[in-house]
Amino acid sequence: VFFFCFLFQDVCALLVQACQLVHLDQEHLVSKVCQLIHHSLNRFQVMVDEQNLNFLLSYCISALKQCSSWTHVEILQALAALVYNNGPKCQKHLPDLLGQAGLLVQFSDSAQPDVELRRAAVRSMANLCLSVPGQPYLDESYRSVCFQTFLSVLQSSKTSDVDDITFCMLLQNALKGIQSLLNGGKMKLMQTDQIGSLLAVLKKCMFHGLPGLSIEMPTALYPALLPQYDKRSPVKQEQSEPAAFKQTGSKGKQKKGEFAEEGREESGDAGHEPVLGADMLKCLGDVQNSPCSDPQTRASDVACVPAGKDPLSSHYTNWKRISSSESEYSDAEGGIQSKMRSYQANVRQGALACFLSAIKSIEKRVLYGYWSAFVPDAPGIGSPQSVSLMTIALKDPSPKTRACALQVLSAILEGSKQFLSVAEDANDHKRAFTPFSVTIASSIRELHRCLLLALVAESSSQTLTQIIKCLANLVSNAPYSRLKPGLLTRVWNQIKPYISHKDVNVRVSSLTLLGAIVSVQAPLPEVQLLLQQPSSSGLNSSGSATPHRFNSSEQWRKALPSEGEPPDNAAGCTSSEPCWLLRLCVSIIILPREDSCSDSDANFPAFSSVYEPCPLRLESLQVLALLVKGYFSMAQSYFLELGEVACRCMEEMDPSIQLHGAKLLEELGTGVLQQYKPDSAVAPDQRVPVSVVVTFWTMMLNGPLPGTLQNSPHATLQTSACDALSSILPEAFSNLQNEQQILCVTLLLGLNHSENPLVKAAAARALGVYILFSCLRQDVMFVADTANAILNSLHDKSPNVRAKAAWSLGNLTDTLIINMETMGQSFQEEFSDLLLLKMLRSATEASKDRDKVKSNAVRALGNVLHFLQPCHIANPRFREAIEESLQALISTVQSEATMKVRWNACYALGNVFKNPALPLGEAPWTTQAYSALSSVVKSCKNFKVRIKSAMALSIPSKRECYGSTEQFCQIWSALVVALQKSEDTEDFLEFKYSASLRTQICQALLHLLSLAKSTDLPVLRETIAENGDAIGSHVLQYLKAGVEENEAGVHTDLCERERALKGAIEHLRGIEKQQEGKARVRVALYLEGVLANHAKATGLTEA
Repeated sequence: VFFFCFLFQDVCALLVQACQLVHLDQEHLVSKVCQLIHHSLNRFQVMVDEQNLNFLLSYCISALKQCSSWTHVEILQALAALVYNNGPKCQKHLPDLLGQAGLLVQFSDSAQPDVELRRAAVRSMANLCLSVPGQPYLDESYRSVCFQTFLSVLQSSKTSDVDDITFCMLLQNALKGIQSLLNGGKMKLMQTDQIGSLLAVLKKCMFHGLPGLSIEMPTALYPALLPQYDKRSPVKQEQSEPAAFKQTGSKGKQKKGEFAEEGREESGDAGHEPVLGADMLKCLGDVQNSPCSDPQTRASDVACVPAGKDPLSSHYTNWKRISSSESEYSDAEGGIQSKMRSYQANVRQGALACFLSAIKSIEKRVLYGYWSAFVPDAPGIGSPQSVSLMTIALKDPSPKTRACALQVLSAILEGSKQFLSVAEDANDHKRAFTPFSVTIASSIRELHRCLLLALVAESSSQTLTQIIKCLANLVSNAPYSRLKPGLLTRVWNQIKPYISHKDVNVRVSSLTLLGAIVSVQAPLPEVQLLLQQPSSSGLNSSGSATPHRFNSSEQWRKALPSEGEPPDNAAGCTSSEPCWLLRLCVSIIILPREDSCSDSDANFPAFSSVYEPCPLRLESLQVLALLVKGYFSMAQSYFLELGEVACRCMEEMDPSIQLHGAKLLEELGTGVLQQYKPDSAVAPDQRVPVSVVVTFWTMMLNGPLPGTLQNSPHATLQTSACDALSSILPEAFSNLQNEQQILCVTLLLGLNHSENPLVKAAAARALGVYILFSCLRQDVMFVADTANAILNSLHDKSPNVRAKAAWSLGNLTDTLIINMETMGQSFQEEFSDLLLLKMLRSATEASKDRDKVKSNAVRALGNVLHFLQPCHIANPRFREAIEESLQALISTVQSEATMKVRWNACYALGNVFKNPALPLGEAPWTTQAYSALSSVVKSCKNFKVRIKSAMALSIPSKRECYGSTEQFCQIWSALVVALQKSEDTEDFLEFKYSASLRTQICQALLHLLSLAKSTDLPVLRETIAENGDAIGSHVLQYLKAGVEENEAGVHTDLCERERALKGAIEHLRGIEKQQEGKARVRVALYLEGVLANHAKATGLTEA
């Protein structure tokens, strides 16, 4: 380093001295000095200090101003070398270079006749745009000048006097400049004209020099559903309808060489086996333009395979005949042509790299407006296929360029789920126009077809990996449940051979694709059938595709797995065989590697291991976890075997294998939990038996799981193991041996004191799961230990730990209420008063935290206040804590917190009202609580919050609990207003809750009427006089609704509703008898009229 510092200083000093010696009027020497600067800086990669840089830049700028034009190219080359990675140090020279009359702006102008000079200026400008980490970037004004300059260069056309290679270098420099602006300058493309102009030139450059293709582009693209402009040169217009595929059967004459332009490279003898060669590539290019009207047929034709493997239909021989070669160039051409092609490929790669950066700079919703300009759509009959990214992926002779195009397509597809979700072609649309949903569906189908064509044609392993990754991205985002079936079947069958490919990256990406298939919108019937197919997989040791004849898209619908088999499946295979994918993943994970699959790839040192390469095993574990998650009903047949796989992985030394083993264990545990949920659709006899689950967890707890949980150097592994332990089935836990139960609890309580926030959060959550287990929640000591552990985590500095702890505290307080109702006084007396006070204070403090903590803290507060006994309320130590906690709940109801927090707070106040020991109706906080709930029930934008507040207002069981007449009437009036506003909402999504809201308000109103006393009647009469018709119609609807489960989770059948109304009538009759006769009219008679109308409407008569 010391030597190089001296070398750099010496070089810089030499260059400065040379400039001092050579005066600007010695132009020949100026040229030589600039050449010296250029070559020295490039060869030695010298870092020029700021002082010398300023001197050398000033020299070059002065030389450009004073010297003759013949020296300018050499001077600009020196300038480009000087400013390279030195942009932030050049600030004071920017006005001279990029100002309104800046030198670089002048020399790079489209009017500049000397292309070499223009190229050198653009290169200098591009080097100025390079960013240096931690250093300020170019000002916005300079960035705008550079962007417009680069854009005008890319928009310019090559004139006849310009050399092809020079023009390519000019385009490359402009593309690098734009990429630097997008990446280093964090440039955000917002304006439509700016985006459209850039995308237009990028699309033009993406196809620059691509053999057999010539396109003209407008100056700008505009967001549109269909391609706005896509015109190819008439001379090179491709024939879109090969004779072999014409529906009419007419053969038509084929012009000499009309398909020759389709090939990526010069083709050899047509009789040679075209395995991944030019003939195959040509035929694939032509298939892309086949206008076969049935997209299913086109996609199924993707099954074409290398010749000599297995004779297919006449389609393949037709392709072979069509692709007889007559290329524009021959193999014997000299180096000039080869060099030119290389430079043209560099332009295409530069445009694609720039496009990749542009995608990151454009909002996805804006980008998808240009979808049709870059993503293929199925061509109409007689029309050519539009050029797209897939054109490059299928036809470009450069593997690197093909890979770049696929990377860009992947970036477009990434995060496109919402955009693609509108696609729908499951039903035949017979309309005069094509709906947008069908257009997008057609595009998705065409993408599948083209990518599968590319898969068969590709010879480069690196590009093959990109194709498969792109397919995985497509599969992850496409809405298959809305599309005609068959797409996934074709992908599934064609990817199978690549599992045994010689390149490990191809094998890993193939597994990624299979993982995407089993995880997308799981469970899909089509995938379920694929998983049920016998394990004849079509693999061979060479990794090349084995031909399949695809069945009709309807076959997946049939229940019998044999209907979905390819015809070359071995005879006698039945669906009782293990699932092919499951067996494949397990064999890769646990079996020693075979010689036939050996890899020589030096990138993976683990290849010396007895097992398959680590990346392959990790991907297999992930696929297995996704399979278990999405299709547990299939995986449960191998429940214990998969448990053994997880065990073996957790016993290994590699932490990444252990981690994914723990994740597999968690998915297995979660799958069983889902089966035993109360609302599960799985029949009891179809579930994994509890005895098997007990055996499974016994194996885990006697195996590596305890050791993994205590593996403190690997926090992520501990976290996953903790999550896995929390997925145990409660019924299975209660059947474990006592020492194993103690082991689980001890481990979790210990991990709750971990210094790592991830581990601590996972332990806190797991304790919140265990506290609900029936065999543990009645143990006062366990509840107390868990409460102390959770309260400790509730004060942690990590927000994630506090959020998990608050959730667990909510569960723990739910347990207190359950125990109070089932065990009675005994549990309440045993539970520590001090601990209860601590819980109340901690929950109150947590209710002031961020929303994720607050939502469960208020839930816990409601439960604790419900749990308090008269002795606690009378205790002076509790008095202040109770008051603070109530104020926290009231303020949360009225706050601007998230809706989940507010409806939990309303629910919590309802819980508080259930405690008869609290002075409800007497204490000052009562008025505040009722006022807050009354305000929310009338005006909150969220209907679920209104429902919870109406429910809370209907909970007090005595009239005294509602306080004074004034307060009672305010609540009544608020509920009447809320009933009238129950359909007023600006958010359409809230409208679906309006019926539940009216149900809850009607229950609350009838409840109040059944408790009303004589002093309340005047206000009740007045309200009924003003709004009687509206109230009556809503109550009638409430009575008619029958059995309905509202948002409060209350089931009220027709009889209960009638009984509530009759109870209110009887109660009011009794009160009004004591008053004057006229008082009876307004309320009791009104309700009797409502009941009579209801009886008349339902055909019932009172006895």
